[in-house]
Amino acid sequence: MFAQRSRMKQAIRRILALSGLLLMAASFIWMQWIPRPEPTARSRPAHPSATPKAFAVVVLDPGHGGQDSGAMCNGVLEKDLTLDVTRRVDRLLEAEGIATLMTRMGDTYVSLADRAAFANRVSNCIFVSVHFNEDNKPVSSGVETYYAAHQITAGSFVASWLPFLWRPLSDSPNFESQSLAQYIQEALVARTGALDRGTIAKQFFVIANVTSPAVLIEGGFLTNKEDISKVASEDYREQLAAAVTDGILRYRDTVKQRQSTLAVTARGKR
Repeated sequence: MFAQRSRMKQAIRRILALSGLLLMAASFIWMQWIPRPEPTARSRPAHPSATPKAFAVVVLDPGHGGQDSGAMCNGVLEKDLTLDVTRRVDRLLEAEGIATLMTRMGDTYVSLADRAAFANRVSNCIFVSVHFNEDNKPVSSGVETYYAAHQITAGSFVASWLPFLWRPLSDSPNFESQSLAQYIQEALVARTGALDRGTIAKQFFVIANVTSPAVLIEGGFLTNKEDISKVASEDYREQLAAAVTDGILRYRDTVKQRQSTLAVTARGKR
């Protein structure tokens, strides 16, 4: 009897695991087939939301991890650099009294879907993903910050786990994501003196599938000798972290200012 129950439990586990894989496959196929307009010069400009809210939590996402090393050069692994910089940002934000959460705390693998779902379960947050770049041209250098050309809109708790239940992607970039990206990019250039590669709209999964303001930072090219020599320095990584923190704080202050202006305007109409 015990052996029979054990076999039944194993069979159920296999069925559940297979169902999960099929669900993920269906989600992936659906997301590949869903029509997504490409950003063009004539795209409708984004506008700030009518009632912006200052965030309560910063979700920090160290790129890669575990078996996913990311970019590699001369023994330097992107996954190690992203975790180091993100931990520094975490410390600096906490010193400012800002609550933080991290998608991974150590050298563990977390899927892109799980990272996005994690952020979507946190109310009133912003999402900042930290990465380092690579290119087949060793001359490529500098820092850049991405926001999604089209983000999903807020859905239910279940939808945060099941991509095919998410509401349609926005038809223009999220204004808040654009603003956050701009502030962080400006701070990165000011703090590090690195080449300014600007802010770019691109459909990276981990920022396109987060409902809150979301950005992805590339802190330098591991395929560039000068960049990699900089990021190998703890002082430089501390400057990167300080820049990300500066950008987040400036974004928070701007949102609060907009809230204050809206409140004054509303009182004046009474």
